[in-house]
Amino acid sequence: MASTSPAVSTARTGSYAAATIAVAGAVLWLLAPRDIEPAHLLALFAQWLPALLRGFAVNVSMSAGALALGTVIGLLIGASAARQGVAGRLARLWVQAFRNAPWLVLIFFTTYALPFEFRIGGHGVPFPDWLKVIAALALPASANVAEVFRGAVQSIPGTQWDAAGSLAMSRRQILWWIVLPQCVRRMLPPWMNVYSIITMGTALSSLVGIHDVLDTARIASTTVAHSSFTVLMYMAALALFFLYCYPVGLLTRALERRWSGSAR
Repeated sequence: MASTSPAVSTARTGSYAAATIAVAGAVLWLLAPRDIEPAHLLALFAQWLPALLRGFAVNVSMSAGALALGTVIGLLIGASAARQGVAGRLARLWVQAFRNAPWLVLIFFTTYALPFEFRIGGHGVPFPDWLKVIAALALPASANVAEVFRGAVQSIPGTQWDAAGSLAMSRRQILWWIVLPQCVRRMLPPWMNVYSIITMGTALSSLVGIHDVLDTARIASTTVAHSSFTVLMYMAALALFFLYCYPVGLLTRALERRWSGSAR
């Protein structure tokens, strides 16, 4: 039997997912109320679509900032978690605490616990809410990145450490010149999964007043005040998240197949 190539399998999976989303969207649309003419509905949607896209750009920006900050913190936490003593115990406690913390609670906590501005040299520097959301989402991102980093380091055979040690290399040199270059490739797919999850988690930011895609959909549905338009706006928001996150998932699976095959 001829085997299916990873590219064909990925494309087929994407086609199935797109078809499933299309069928689900069609069912929701058929069940939606009809309280406005279709032509007028599409005209209103076209009018609000640019604002919806700008709102989604806010979600993407927050997810990128949260992942960048979470990656830096996560690598430091992951490196400390392998140590013995107080530093290692605190790092492992950080991972367990923020991997299991509700994201909405973290967002509310940072929004109201962090100050609205900092005083620097007698001047007030504002600390906007979208930065607080980035800080909140960076906490679970850092915990997940720390686990990804720890797993990647542990996947390196111990014989490599021993062989490098026999060449009089220090532990730091082994980590930087031998282990970490291999870890980057092993970390990339799960790191991309973390990014997709963080991106979808930014939808919670609308609950603290961030003008993101969901807040835009809410404002649009309140302004137009037609049930069919409300359904269409939230379906469009769902489609934006899907169209952005699903290709990341496909690329992640493609990289996993490619690199797992080349490792054999």
